[in-house]
Amino acid sequence: MADVVRMGVVGAGSIAVRGILPHLALSDVQDRVQLQAVCDPVPGRAEAAAERFGIVHAFSSIDDLLDKGEVDAVSIASPIGLHYEQGKQALDAGKHIHFNKTMTTTVDEADELIDTARRKGLKIVASPGEMLRPHNQRIKELIQEGALGTLAWAACGAAFGNYHEKEAVRQGEDVLSNIDPSWYYRKPGGGPLYDMTVYALHGLTGVLGAAKRVTAMSGVRVPEREFRGQMVPCDADDNTFMVLDFGKSLYAFVYGATAGRVTEGFAGSYFGTKGSIVGVKLNDKPFDYPGRELAESDRSGRQWLLPHVVGEHRDIGEQHVYEDVMQLVDWVREDKASIVTAEHARHVIDIIESCYRASETGQTQDLRTTF
Repeated sequence: MADVVRMGVVGAGSIAVRGILPHLALSDVQDRVQLQAVCDPVPGRAEAAAERFGIVHAFSSIDDLLDKGEVDAVSIASPIGLHYEQGKQALDAGKHIHFNKTMTTTVDEADELIDTARRKGLKIVASPGEMLRPHNQRIKELIQEGALGTLAWAACGAAFGNYHEKEAVRQGEDVLSNIDPSWYYRKPGGGPLYDMTVYALHGLTGVLGAAKRVTAMSGVRVPEREFRGQMVPCDADDNTFMVLDFGKSLYAFVYGATAGRVTEGFAGSYFGTKGSIVGVKLNDKPFDYPGRELAESDRSGRQWLLPHVVGEHRDIGEQHVYEDVMQLVDWVREDKASIVTAEHARHVIDIIESCYRASETGQTQDLRTTF
């Protein structure tokens, strides 16, 4: 058992500044995890983050962080298209990894990282840990108990809107508040599937299990976006609609859209011969799950029920990301595996990658992974 996990954070962008760094800087976790190093290629950003959050080392590159940062593990919080290469570097350097969503953009990349980690005895926790949430666990139980009769179909998804352009962390004039969102709209790794629908897919497959096939239509609906007076060209698909086949004629409609929604947040909706579950309501009435009363007082959307989200952590954003980081910390310290697995993340990546291939070819794609 390691007493304290020395953590490096790769990328001091929005998710790190709003979530990972302020959570890990709080005094109540210092007996388990220490912010040891941060890196970011934007001049001065890593140094500014280190000063604000009391981090020991600041670097401009992951190479220096891994070589000189004195870390046991890293949280990779860089743009998604960089995750595979940076994850490979971290594993080669003998570091445990927390991946912010999404772990990679292809199954082959995920396979290599998982195999390397296994061979080296290293641990990977890959966000998002949607099945840590008690309401998702209860939805799975209700369906298995027959509360919906024969389950017929499900739906989930998310939409970009203009969320990233409008984030407060992007509107300022210093390096920690003028963070450019352009990568969200570009390949590889951009688009609402990798960034937002990934949450819904982790919840959906956590409840229903692994999918078997996918068919889809997908494309770029908004070819340019404006950020701070500049036009940003967009080549990552931003309007994607798919149908997943779970076997035995059980299907799910999944979307990663430019705008709008037909489901509640990132939550799945489930429909059967005896009724429906939409959000946290069974046949239009709230269902009970552990911690429901506390969850209903949580303005940030049932985040307070995540195991490590206590005390001051309830007042800091991106609690779910902090939770997943602490899943890795506990695993490293206690050798107790997390349910937030790289194998589950790989299956969701399989769905997304195969969805794009189905759209390009006009042919339904068989999925080749499970978890």
